[in-house]
Amino acid sequence: MPSDLGLRVLREHVASVYAAYNASILVHFGLGAALGVVMYVHRPRWWILAWMAAHLSFGLALFLMPRWHADVPLQDTTRWARRHSRTVTLVSMATATAPWLFISADDLPTTSVLTVVIIGSCARAMQLLWPLKPALYGYTLPMMLSLIAALARQGDAMHLFLAVFSLGYLLFTLRVGGQQHKLLTDSLVLRFENEALAAQLGVQIAAAERASAEKTRFLATASHDLRQPLHAIALFGAALENELREHHGSRNAQRLMRAVNALGNSLDTMLDVSRLDAGVITPDIAPVSLDAMFRSLNHMFAAQAEQRALQLRVRASGLWVHSDPQLLYRMLSNLVDNALKYTAHGGVSVRARARGGVVWIEVLDTGIGIAPEQQDRVFEEYYQVQNPGRDRAQGLGIGLSIVERLSRLLDHPVQVTSRVGRGTRFRLQLPLVASAPQHEQQAAVPMQQQRPAAAPTAPAEPAVHTSPSAKAPQAAHGRVLLIDDEAEIREAMARLLQGHGIAVETAANEAEAIDALGRSGAQAEPFVLLLCDYRLANGDNGLDVGQRLQRRFGLDAPLVLVTGETAPERLQRVRASGVPVLFKPVNAATLLRMLGDFMPGLATRPA
Repeated sequence: MPSDLGLRVLREHVASVYAAYNASILVHFGLGAALGVVMYVHRPRWWILAWMAAHLSFGLALFLMPRWHADVPLQDTTRWARRHSRTVTLVSMATATAPWLFISADDLPTTSVLTVVIIGSCARAMQLLWPLKPALYGYTLPMMLSLIAALARQGDAMHLFLAVFSLGYLLFTLRVGGQQHKLLTDSLVLRFENEALAAQLGVQIAAAERASAEKTRFLATASHDLRQPLHAIALFGAALENELREHHGSRNAQRLMRAVNALGNSLDTMLDVSRLDAGVITPDIAPVSLDAMFRSLNHMFAAQAEQRALQLRVRASGLWVHSDPQLLYRMLSNLVDNALKYTAHGGVSVRARARGGVVWIEVLDTGIGIAPEQQDRVFEEYYQVQNPGRDRAQGLGIGLSIVERLSRLLDHPVQVTSRVGRGTRFRLQLPLVASAPQHEQQAAVPMQQQRPAAAPTAPAEPAVHTSPSAKAPQAAHGRVLLIDDEAEIREAMARLLQGHGIAVETAANEAEAIDALGRSGAQAEPFVLLLCDYRLANGDNGLDVGQRLQRRFGLDAPLVLVTGETAPERLQRVRASGVPVLFKPVNAATLLRMLGDFMPGLATRPA
């Protein structure tokens, strides 16, 4: 046993025996005093009174002497254990004089009383002192051996019988006491080992939590840093694709943009995981029409199913559930997308059934299926069934991981059952809405308008709208003020927008934007939109800069942010502001659709 563990166990033993210290002294010396009184009444002798006085004085001294307490240092435990063992040994030796004083061959009642008192004291000592074996032995051996010797000395049959009985009892007491000591010691060792393991587990859990937090921070930082150059590539690529529209190199430009968009979707998916792990997503629970949501799913995935020659069946049910419509749609779209990827023949069906106060939403496919030993792993990040080569056509392997995270966030348990070669069924359990709300169209959110990879916590890109007061004629002839601290981004964005006939003026910071807005030409051809990067140089951010410009110049031009930001607290601030956001890398078609809301004349230009 390690020394520190041994000391901790010994400390518990010492604490146990000292917990009954006062009671032990009172009982022991009380019995001694009662024995002396009985002996004196039975046969008055002056030395009996002297023995009683000495006995009680010794007990008083023990009662007043220092004793162990919880503040005693651990390293002093051994000394206190030895001290207690010596003390109880002295007590026993003092009591051991009684058999030689009171036992006689012609006084069997006195002998019997004394034998009972001493055996009773040993029985009580065994219950109190077995945590300390030296103390147990020190207390029982002197008294019992003295009693046995005094009985045997008388020589007659009755006294010899009592001596043998007392010896047997002594052996039995020591054996039971030793067993109890071992049992108590083993239990304490197990307790401290469990505490040590629990402490180690706590350290490991803390380390794992730190590693998870570091992973989330790394993923967020890497996502932002990767989005910056990818954003520039996407803008230059879109401009190049527009310039080569009638050129033989247009197919290469299209291939380039497909690769850029695929990479952007991958970053968006990883950002979703980062946001979920960071705990910044707050569900907005409301009644949701499953029929409206299923129509959105059908609209979103019908073309993909048709392209793969698969049947997509979405069954109406008329059911309503309590959930967050955006997050629930994300779960279902990930499940349908996963089912289509792993189904070569047959099809995918989505259905809902009421079971008491619960609704089962099931996504079934006739795909390759999942082996039993793999079913517990399909919700792990980056794990994909039968994709050892990491075929990008089958995604990143994060979709089901997001489903599992959202199921815990929404408290919608998800179950999977599958048979290899026959297909797979994913089942979600949601609370049923007993009666459908009156305004069905208002309660149901048409999720097909959002891009599939958009994170559910941020405003979706297509949610950018002009205010009702925006004037179309002014917008058609207006300009865009772009604020971005990176020269390449400014150049790429300007080339893209100018290629589509949009007048653009660029600024690297707030000061340059103030100069642009203060020029006389700004009144003749006003800015109809402020397009601002969120993270600017010198600690500025586009939200504060844009709002300051709007207040300073009294601009009616709306503000739109462009960001690759992933920090949860910053995303929450942007979301709370209500300002529309485009996430890097910005898709050219999405950007032009958004500008079309503010500049209606743009809709006639080729995208």
